[in-house]
Amino acid sequence: MPDLSNQRRMASLLLKCGENRVWIDPARAEELGDAVTRADVRALIKSGAIRRRAVLGTSRGRARQHHAEVAKGRHSGPGSRRGTPASRVPDKERWMRRIRAQRELLRELRTSGAIPAAVYRTFYRQAKGGMFRSRAHLRLNLRLAGHLPAGGTTA
Repeated sequence: MPDLSNQRRMASLLLKCGENRVWIDPARAEELGDAVTRADVRALIKSGAIRRRAVLGTSRGRARQHHAEVAKGRHSGPGSRRGTPASRVPDKERWMRRIRAQRELLRELRTSGAIPAAVYRTFYRQAKGGMFRSRAHLRLNLRLAGHLPAGGTTA
């Protein structure tokens, strides 16, 4: 097999890539050995005896699949968590979710007539002060205060 380093060098310039990315057909090595000018190499490129290899990279297929699973809520167990609960869902966000749910419950109870406006106002202020952990805790306190029937699923 003839030395094709000069042809490889010329091909890399013509193909605008590195010498390692130039593929030379081993079956046509003798024909390639006769190519001495750029025009000869250009003709060989056109005929397919010399080609540019594809750039090798890291496939993102697995990363895309993982991202799709994370979007569905997978891979969020204790072993995948970094940071405190407050850093994952800010304290303010948690407060907003909680207080909105409690205020919605109080509004429903007031509009349905289950509690009078005065009781609504009292419990609204207590909720604002952070007295209740959740809707269930608020409902429990309303029952204990005698404003809701015991055991019933009101609102």
